[in-house]
Amino acid sequence: MRCMLPPKTVTSISQMERLLVRHRARSRAMRPRWSSERDKEILAARLQIENAPLLRNDRELYAPAFRNMSMFKRSYELMERILKVYVYKEGEKPIFHQPIMKGLYASEGWFMKLMEGNNRFVVKDPRKAHLFYLPFSSRMLEHSLYVHNSHNRTNLRQYLKDYSEKIAAKYRFWNRTGGADHFLVACHDWAPYETRHHMEHCIKALCNADVTLGFKIGRDVSLPETYVRSARNPLRDLGGKPPSQRKVLAFYAGNMHGYLRPILLEHWKDKDPDMEIFGPMPSGVASKMNYIQHMKSSKFCICPKGYEVNSPRVVEAIFYECVPVIISDNFVPPFFGVLNWDTFSLILAEKDIPNLKSILLSIPENKYLEMQLAVRKVQRHFLWHAKPVKYDLFHMTLHSIWYNRVFQTKAR
Repeated sequence: MRCMLPPKTVTSISQMERLLVRHRARSRAMRPRWSSERDKEILAARLQIENAPLLRNDRELYAPAFRNMSMFKRSYELMERILKVYVYKEGEKPIFHQPIMKGLYASEGWFMKLMEGNNRFVVKDPRKAHLFYLPFSSRMLEHSLYVHNSHNRTNLRQYLKDYSEKIAAKYRFWNRTGGADHFLVACHDWAPYETRHHMEHCIKALCNADVTLGFKIGRDVSLPETYVRSARNPLRDLGGKPPSQRKVLAFYAGNMHGYLRPILLEHWKDKDPDMEIFGPMPSGVASKMNYIQHMKSSKFCICPKGYEVNSPRVVEAIFYECVPVIISDNFVPPFFGVLNWDTFSLILAEKDIPNLKSILLSIPENKYLEMQLAVRKVQRHFLWHAKPVKYDLFHMTLHSIWYNRVFQTKAR
């Protein structure tokens, strides 16, 4: 029922910005029960990040896309140099250690596979770790345990509660920080509910990054939801037409999930030739290619929320080099702590739907060209690779977890 109603409260992007600044300056994490050499290393890294040498240009990074490129670059270098992660071996397949590499929830699966197989960051001795990974799949948890049409998810939450208590009983690391140096990566809509209370102090990398569901800006990470069509080739069909060949002003097609998409269609379906706004596209390969070609040929791709605040269309738009227009109140955009979304996207309030075309037309051509260029520049940060590549989606996710931990760590 909640998914079919507008939120009772709305946190604007400017309010989110203020929360980020406040939480960066004042950590809410508990003070560790005993000191650790790893804490000292993280605190020393924080000092270096805060005093990073000023960079105006960089060969590898597009400066306007970052809140502070100098701090990001220094932090990323320190992550590569010192970060060590311990991956818990506990947990049975398929809920644990069995990644899903295709479809709507692929982000959690790709991260799991690449993290567990990583030789650079993973250590076998937990005493050497700065961070601890809880390698479960929120999608497989739902698939394995949820009783269809029961409308009861208590057993899913209890399963993870039992797991976290087992970890706390077997290892001393969880109890040292209350789980604050532990992290999870989950893309299913139900993950905020499943991890509430018993994993409340962990760093949560969530696709469903909803501030009204307990997402903590400055501690948690907004994980990009990526619809992977081919597990063997996640980069298939990458790219799009140059700006001069993008003749469609705005495009959307999709199922009528939630309350917002019917409102979008009510205002714009079959109302204006510049606004190609559709409902569900027919099934089949030809339809999928038509959908992709629409994204490749449009200036702006509309990304309205579905049942929850997140949508795979945000990353799809970037994948096909179309400027994303995010319409989802209370959604924290991916990698919010490091990326400046104003440079490569539009974030609109849900109430702005009736004025959508006039808002898009009010953007000068040179501004649009800057945004489309920025989309192409940030695209590398939203791509999965079978073998991780510097600054790609695997590394950006891990870095955001590291970055938030750096600013949340307290000395004993």
